[in-house]
Amino acid sequence: MNHFIFVINSAFQDFSRNKGRTFLTSLGILIGVLSVVILIAFGLGLKKYINDQFQSLGSNLIRIVPGQILKGGSFSSTGSLSTIRFDAKDVARLQRVRSAKNVIPVISKSITVSIGKGTEGANLYASTADVFIALNLKAKYGDLFTKNDVEKRSKIVVVGPKIAEKLFTTEDQALGRNIKVEGQSFRVMGVLEAKGGGGFGGPDLDSFIYMPHTTAQVFNPDKKFYAIIVQSKSDIAIADAKLELKNALLKRYKEDDFSVIDQAELLGAIESIFGMLNTVLVAIAAVSLIVGGIGIMNIMYVTVTERIKEIGIRRALGARKEDILVLFLVESIALSLLGGLMGLGLAYIIVYFIQKFFPAYIDINSVVLALAVSSVIGVIFGVFPAKKAADLSPIDAIRYE
Repeated sequence: MNHFIFVINSAFQDFSRNKGRTFLTSLGILIGVLSVVILIAFGLGLKKYINDQFQSLGSNLIRIVPGQILKGGSFSSTGSLSTIRFDAKDVARLQRVRSAKNVIPVISKSITVSIGKGTEGANLYASTADVFIALNLKAKYGDLFTKNDVEKRSKIVVVGPKIAEKLFTTEDQALGRNIKVEGQSFRVMGVLEAKGGGGFGGPDLDSFIYMPHTTAQVFNPDKKFYAIIVQSKSDIAIADAKLELKNALLKRYKEDDFSVIDQAELLGAIESIFGMLNTVLVAIAAVSLIVGGIGIMNIMYVTVTERIKEIGIRRALGARKEDILVLFLVESIALSLLGGLMGLGLAYIIVYFIQKFFPAYIDINSVVLALAVSSVIGVIFGVFPAKKAADLSPIDAIRYE
């Protein structure tokens, strides 16, 4: 134990004599650990962000869309791209399914919205009044449209808070005003509470304009729906509900014509994409760790050359080859760990400030991984210089000029 403490003290005494070189040598490991830990923190934050978005919509939502868009738990690039579009017959058929609580046809398209001279791009989300229940949307100002509004084809809209802020100075000023959607006038009857989200695979519900699907037929003359959302009954398993919905549609379509997807499947597919992307980015960042390791190896070779006489004296006083090997190996590991700890500390500081804008966080696995990788790099890239030092002949070392 005393010998190990002596070796550690000797290593840090050498570092204190060459502070600048010690820092520059550790810099490569610092940058590598910082990059890897930051990217892992972003990946964890992104996963939490996406989970929060989907959880806010409820777990009993099932989306029915044309074509086979998922394959093996991921979005399919070679799946069937069906030309079918759902219609009122499909909605009526699904409403008769035992497990369906609410069947919500959806018309969605990009639109332009204007008031006076101001024009903004937005997304139209035309559906039934049940869409607000299914997506857990609530009015902050005014009211939501009702089943009666859908039946009457009322020319009213409910707007997301982002659109209200863009078109008006404040959200409440939108209430009761007339806006033009694709050149046609509609009255704003309500402004939604902010839902958050948008981007990273989640829907930006705050940027949608909601109107009765019957009213939106002016933009959808063929009366077709791009998707159908089904809110299943809470006492029925999602898997059973999906099977019932699928069987109902198979009476009219082929299996490859449509997909029945629940929240968990959609979330898993999105996470698999970002997980793969994050893995690639972490692998690229890890290259800097290898570069840092090579830097440590080069400096350790220089250190061995500078301390040849010291090695000779140590050997002459009874130090074994193993003692010299351990001495330089410990110095290499300490250099690498020092860089790792500095990189980890800097990562914590950066993540602390990032958390004000994005839910990134560092977990214990990232800390253990960073320190373990730093130690392994110290061993791998320190063993060759350490072996060179240990193999020096004591007599030749003392005579070295």
